[in-house]
Amino acid sequence: NKMKDLAPILLICFNRPDHFSKTLFALSQNELAKQSKLFISIDGPKNKNDENAQKEILRLIEKEHENFHSIYVTRNSKNKGLALNIIDSVTAILKKNNKIIVIEDDLITSKSFLKFMNAALIYYKNKRKIWHINGHNIASNQNKKNEVFLWRFMDCWGWATWNDRWINYEKNPDSLIKTFSKEMIFRFNLDGACLLWDQIKKNKSGELNTWAIFWYATIFKNKGICVSPWFSYVRNIGFDGSGTNCKKSKIKNK
Repeated sequence: NKMKDLAPILLICFNRPDHFSKTLFALSQNELAKQSKLFISIDGPKNKNDENAQKEILRLIEKEHENFHSIYVTRNSKNKGLALNIIDSVTAILKKNNKIIVIEDDLITSKSFLKFMNAALIYYKNKRKIWHINGHNIASNQNKKNEVFLWRFMDCWGWATWNDRWINYEKNPDSLIKTFSKEMIFRFNLDGACLLWDQIKKNKSGELNTWAIFWYATIFKNKGICVSPWFSYVRNIGFDGSGTNCKKSKIKNK
């Protein structure tokens, strides 16, 4: 039964109907959309504008029912914020399913995104070292169409995992700061190539409130590996200043 083997898809959204409609449309064009269960989690509104935006989102969902096997909508009564909404929604779905595909409302997926993610979830399920599947890759290489590579980097723009990995998820900056040695921090920063550790410190100080860096930390602590495609199945359209963690950078002319 093909349907039984497909992962449920979680789509996280809040107050951006125009982004949401593009994301939902691209997802509906996927080859496996009609056989897939779609869970949509809408964070609680902060004000009247959010409420109006969410009415629009619900209208858009109504039109899409025939393009998926089924659509389930969860609406938070209070505003949890993006990080907690993602953590809670992923956890809830993985209590009832053994795997999940997650996207946010500013990601445009290619037509073969679901095919790639489901195939990887099936193939790597019992390979215990693999914790996470990336749908996006920073360094796309168009020449290597059908290959994947394995590395430590966890990308959260369209991703997938299994319940027996996610169950280890922990967001605890204090414990990480206590237990990580200088050498671990260097490796965590991809051997000094990125400033990922700074995100842990900023979550502790309250400057940031994010979830993904702690999923990477969980994978890292457990010596897990992520699967990446050589080229991206996902494009981000959220860098227009509308998102939670993707504010437009204002570059001043010197």
